[in-house]
Amino acid sequence: MLDKLEITKNWLPRYTGMPLDRFGDYILLTNFHNYVQQFADQFSCDIYGEGRTMPAATNSDGLTIINFGMGSSNAATIMDLLGSIHPRGVLFLGKCGGLKKSTEIGYFILPIAAIRGEGTSDDYFPPAVPALPSFKLHKFVSDKILQHDVDYRTGVIYTTNRRVWEHDAAFHQKLHDMTCIGIDMETATLFIVGHANEISRGALLLVSDVPVTPDGVKTEESDKKVTAEWVGLHLQIGIEAMTELGLKGEKIKHFRY
Repeated sequence: MLDKLEITKNWLPRYTGMPLDRFGDYILLTNFHNYVQQFADQFSCDIYGEGRTMPAATNSDGLTIINFGMGSSNAATIMDLLGSIHPRGVLFLGKCGGLKKSTEIGYFILPIAAIRGEGTSDDYFPPAVPALPSFKLHKFVSDKILQHDVDYRTGVIYTTNRRVWEHDAAFHQKLHDMTCIGIDMETATLFIVGHANEISRGALLLVSDVPVTPDGVKTEESDKKVTAEWVGLHLQIGIEAMTELGLKGEKIKHFRY
């Protein structure tokens, strides 16, 4: 039987179309192809894996971006596959729904933790193990946000495996009772599977909708507005944070807990 390293070294290029030696030491993750396209346009680099599950690109500074798709199962898959190259840092540039009056559309959230409501992470650790980012990595991201004179929020994200819930009053009440600041489908999984693979990881989330309000549910029109106004800044902050982390060469030690 093949071991995990043999499988993931074969499957990372298979899913992304990118040879192993093209991956950088620092990784940006996204759910959206336009992030990869903007990255490739900015740095005049090739996009590998067009038409595959997880297209990717790497710039001349050794920073790689991957569109791994949507949902917790894909989040677990990419973090397992990245274990084959053991990157020095991984930052997720995702979108989330805001659950507080203080998290309006266009705000950024640096999660201090995520609640594991998706189920996927239960295959890696018992439910009592917290889903946490690497705080040193988040410090670099925080500094870059402030350099752009942008405000951001911190708090706990609820990660669910359920995409269509906006109509469910009981689920709304559950979110209210847990006092979460935002909701998404990947963050907890990325944190837990990153921990399992000893990968330093973080997330910078862009509030793209406020789904607990009657007129706040995301639509195609509203998402286009978010993309036009804030996605460029979202991507740029991620690029600058991870590039500076690489240039400074600071080691983000993975602690077992």
